[in-house]
Amino acid sequence: MQEIINTDEIKSAIDQAVKDIKSSATLREMKMKFLGKTGEIAALMKKIRELPPEERPATGKIINALREWAEQRFDECEAAVKQAELGERYLREKIDVTLPGKKRKKGAFHPDTLIVDELVSVFSGMGFEIYEGREIETDYYNFTALNTPKDHPARDMQDTFYLGGDFLLRTQTSAGQVHVMENKKPPIKILSPGKVYRPDDDATHSPMFSQMEGLVVDKGITLCDLKGMLDEFARKIFGSGVKTRLRPSYFPFTEPSVEVDVSCFECGGKGCKLCKGTGWIEVLGAGMVNRAVLENCGIDPDEYTGFAFGMGIERIAMLKYGINNMKLLFEGDVRFSKQFRE
Repeated sequence: MQEIINTDEIKSAIDQAVKDIKSSATLREMKMKFLGKTGEIAALMKKIRELPPEERPATGKIINALREWAEQRFDECEAAVKQAELGERYLREKIDVTLPGKKRKKGAFHPDTLIVDELVSVFSGMGFEIYEGREIETDYYNFTALNTPKDHPARDMQDTFYLGGDFLLRTQTSAGQVHVMENKKPPIKILSPGKVYRPDDDATHSPMFSQMEGLVVDKGITLCDLKGMLDEFARKIFGSGVKTRLRPSYFPFTEPSVEVDVSCFECGGKGCKLCKGTGWIEVLGAGMVNRAVLENCGIDPDEYTGFAFGMGIERIAMLKYGINNMKLLFEGDVRFSKQFRE
């Protein structure tokens, strides 16, 4: 029997293996080697069939005793290994409470986002609803419905990004007012912020920039209503002492059309570098909605009138925050954005 079942040799091997075990992974490997279904002790049980029947019960007891001994040895080893690993983990995760805390850097909104949020807040307070238009438009909505003649320079290839066929990247958020007037009966009071695209690129222009379009259509709307709304806008955005003035201008979709200036909030109208010594700063274009535009949208111009205005978000941001190069707004430099806080 001893030649077939040699328990002393296995015990010696287990004792030696336990001494070298330093990790749970190695422990699992050793347990599988000796106690697994295909392990060495299981192999001994299979050898019992080679013994005479009268020796098998006694031999089985010897092998079972070996298994119990091996399980106990590995359990003791497992407890020691777990304790050692826990100690190493505590050491790795040890925190020195005397060290200074880690500072979490505070993020900042982009200047455009700050301006848009502020404008939306101001005009929402005056009853405007927000309308988000589409950036890919047709020639009809971007030009024709807005009373822009076929030979108008704005339609030229060098002034518009054409996509093929009748489609283009919108050059103005004014296209959105046509969609609104086609699908909604007056009274209408909407504000439409969004990206627009023109082939311009210098310190004060970008091929892609942001605009905000406003539209009011109802019975009895006059230029005085536009002036009163713009006065409120200027006071809320640039300061309580700021005034507005209207200068005659031309836009195909408004008649009369005006350029809107605000008194210089830097020098109080006395004249400085920001206002180029004039005391006034141009901020947006506006006017009464052209009768032809109302008719194109199915609104009776004899019953309803309206005004529209549009401003460049980047221009307002540059004026308010003293940014001298528009390209800074598009570079994505976190150091630049950090300068602007709500």
